[in-house]
Parts: sequence; structure tokens; C-alpha cells
Amino acid sequence: QVELVESGGGLVQAGGSLRLSCAASGRTGSRNAMGWFRRAEGKEREFVAAISRSGATTYYADSVKDRFTISRDNAKNTVYLQMNSLKPEDTAVYYCAARISQFSLATMDSTQYSYWGQGTQVTVSS
Repeated sequence: QVELVESGGGLVQAGGSLRLSCAASGRTGSRNAMGWFRRAEGKEREFVAAISRSGATTYYADSVKDRFTISRDNAKNTVYLQMNSLKPEDTAVYYCAARISQFSLATMDSTQYSYWGQGTQVTVSS
């Protein structure tokens, strides 16, 4: 079992930055490939970014590429999402997710993630 707790959300003006954190605890700790997803009001959940267990491989949605950066600190069992040049359309609840430890690769497929955090709200004002 892995527990995930997101933090770092808030209200920011367009063009600003936020850094989200996802702290993982439990048996597997840092041994999970991780992802960030988001759900805007009235919309389906969508993929944002993913990182492999080692951190060597990352994937991004086209809508955030070159603006967002996913990273991890395995010593702290924490994954980060640095969000720059934020736009109003980035407004959503952001969720951290973890694959089970047997799978080290990152993926954009939300059905491949077994553990989910409660989410953190990001609001970007125009």
C-alpha cells in the first residue's frame, strides 16, 4: 500500500509559477513510477506528466510541455511538478498517482496507476 499526499496548490496569476509536491509513504516508498493528472471542473481527468522509478524517463502532455517539469527525490520519497508560465486553462485539481512497484516505467495511461492522492487545487486567474 502506498499513501500519497499532494501539496503546493493555490491561487496564482497567469504567467506565474507553482511547485506541487507529492509525498509518498508506505512499503514501496520511492520504488514507484509516478504521474501527475488533473481534472478541471466539468471535464475528464487528463494526463499531465509522468516519471519513471529512476527519474531517467519523463513524459508530458503536449499542453504543458516546455512549461511544466516533473522530477523526483527518491531519498525524500517525493515527486515534484514545477509549473511555470501558468495559464487560466491550467486551473484544475491536480492529482499525484503511483504505479505498483513491479512496474518501473512511466506511462500516460491513468488505468496503470494503482494509488492516488486526494488532489490539490490550482487556480490561475487571468
